[in-house]
Amino acid sequence: MSALARICESVEAHARFVREQIRRAREDSKFRAALLKRWRAIRASIATVQTPTGIELPTLALPTSNDPGEIARYLFGEGFPGEFPFVNSIYREMYLPGSGGRMPEEPTRLFAGLGLAEDTNERFHYLTQHQRSIRLSTAFDGPTLYGMDSDADGVFGKIGEGGVAIDTVEDMERLYDRFALGDERLSVSMTINGPAPIILAMYVAAAQRRFGGKVIRKLRGTVQADILKEVQAQNEIIFPLEASLRFLADMVAHTTEHLPRWYPISISGYHIGEAGATPVQQAAYTLSNGFTYVELFRGRGLAVDRFGPRLSFFLDCGLDVEYVALARVCRKLWAIGMRDVFGAGEAAQRLKLHTQTSGRSLIALGFKNNLTRTAIELFLAYLNATNSCHSNSADEPFTTPGEEYVRLAAHAQSILLEETGLFRHMMNLFTGSPGMRILEETLEKAILEEFRTIDRLGGVLAATEQRYQRSQIQEAAHLYEQQTGDGTRPIIGLNRYPASTESFVEPKVVRTPRSRKQLQVDRLRKFKHRHRHQSARALDELAGVVESGGNVFAELLKTVECCSLGQITGRLFEVVGRFRPSV
Repeated sequence: MSALARICESVEAHARFVREQIRRAREDSKFRAALLKRWRAIRASIATVQTPTGIELPTLALPTSNDPGEIARYLFGEGFPGEFPFVNSIYREMYLPGSGGRMPEEPTRLFAGLGLAEDTNERFHYLTQHQRSIRLSTAFDGPTLYGMDSDADGVFGKIGEGGVAIDTVEDMERLYDRFALGDERLSVSMTINGPAPIILAMYVAAAQRRFGGKVIRKLRGTVQADILKEVQAQNEIIFPLEASLRFLADMVAHTTEHLPRWYPISISGYHIGEAGATPVQQAAYTLSNGFTYVELFRGRGLAVDRFGPRLSFFLDCGLDVEYVALARVCRKLWAIGMRDVFGAGEAAQRLKLHTQTSGRSLIALGFKNNLTRTAIELFLAYLNATNSCHSNSADEPFTTPGEEYVRLAAHAQSILLEETGLFRHMMNLFTGSPGMRILEETLEKAILEEFRTIDRLGGVLAATEQRYQRSQIQEAAHLYEQQTGDGTRPIIGLNRYPASTESFVEPKVVRTPRSRKQLQVDRLRKFKHRHRHQSARALDELAGVVESGGNVFAELLKTVECCSLGQITGRLFEVVGRFRPSV
């Protein structure tokens, strides 16, 4: 039986187990007495907090019902925050102050990428000037995403547009200049996939140049590196799928051993959702991709309890009602699958989640309404106990975000988490409603049905080769556009209460000046000239490791010292070929 089929059976078996505990709580007097004794002890142990207005609240909201069945349903079906199956959250306190009033790490992760490395560095420092915890998230320009150098034919106009241009390890040094990369309060996320191992190698090499070899084990962060969703939704895969998965597995093997605080993959539903998938499709394809990676890495001889805790996830959060409970259901399904099918321990059962507000929901007409859309999506993300979150800027339908709207997007999170009392006094403030339970049950059933469909097609890899996920995403995207066009999906300012086009004022567009683009090209050419003798030898050694079956990522750490991104991908293309989509 396949892993997906066994996961479906395990989820259903867990549901039967919960129903059995509910029955026992109501019918077995000895079991009921022990359960109620535990429940009373739990309630008595919960601390209280006083709000600014003077009322006293428990720091953890629990069901008020004294029905033993309802208590059993909560304990075994949802679990306390930080306990299996992690429906409510993967940690006990999340956004609440810790003992002694210690403030938790800020979940806000600020996304930026524009122009050259020092331009993005300046934006990073602007965004983090008031943060306790420095969580940087990096967007790369088109040439970098496709593994191309800035001096390649036909890319000049794209240098530094929509993201930062990174060609060499020297660019990487500039990108994170004046940040203490080994500081426990700092983490760095990099949104890149096809050439992700090369970019991460540059980051590690840059950190080592600045802080010495001892910093490597202290580095915190994430590189996206989700190859499967690139084939299914986003199109930024550059090497053949088999080679891409091999490079990914090498990176996971190396980072698990040598970068114990690094997440070497962010299994990403965000781009699946942005490509047009429904919330159910986003969750189903993301989770099934995640389980496929687990099988792949175990097949490489890696222990699930070594790499499993270093897997992370990335979900979209839009305005559809499913987002009220989507991440809650995802945590449950991941925990059950990892425990019951892959035998993972508790640390690997926890689904670590980054959420981003929906880019697709941002509308150009009446674009200031995007401030409200993003605020609502942030509320839904934190309602789902996300571990970190990025809020989009209102001006993104036009441009790389400008400083004004970036600041407003960041402040939206601060208002929600610090100014309001919604998340800083009590855990579980909104859970347990009848509507939430109905949504959770409906979403779980629909996601499992998608699992079964993928399983009937031969599993994730076979379904991907048959373009199943891509075709379903395209159909959902088409339906979304139809609904927008005929008004059955209301979009305020677009198909309902439209703003006057005469009063429309386009915000300032951020572009990289031609002189800055030329500077990037000139720097790159100087780098290549300085290393022209070492680079040929380094590329030969890299090719030899690929052909001999060695760990490619370990070799890349040396290659990036004297070779550019495009030089490395060019040589790898010669060895493994290029990705060719199925049509």
